[in-house]
Amino acid sequence: MKKMMTLNLTDKEMTVLEELAKKKGLNKTALLKQALALYQLVHNKVELGEKIFTEDDKKDKSEIILI
Repeated sequence: MKKMMTLNLTDKEMTVLEELAKKKGLNKTALLKQALALYQLVHNKVELGEKIFTEDDKKDKSEIILI
């Protein structure tokens, strides 16, 4: 069952959403669904005590601290 909602964004947030959607070749709804799935994945990993890292080309790691 699908449910609908209204989302109010600032001009800056809408610009970011539109730019990311264009870069990813997605519509805004699909991008928000993808972002929600990613956020859920990160949240679940952090809740399990796991750490999230980014890695640059030199293989140096930077920890992302989620509060």
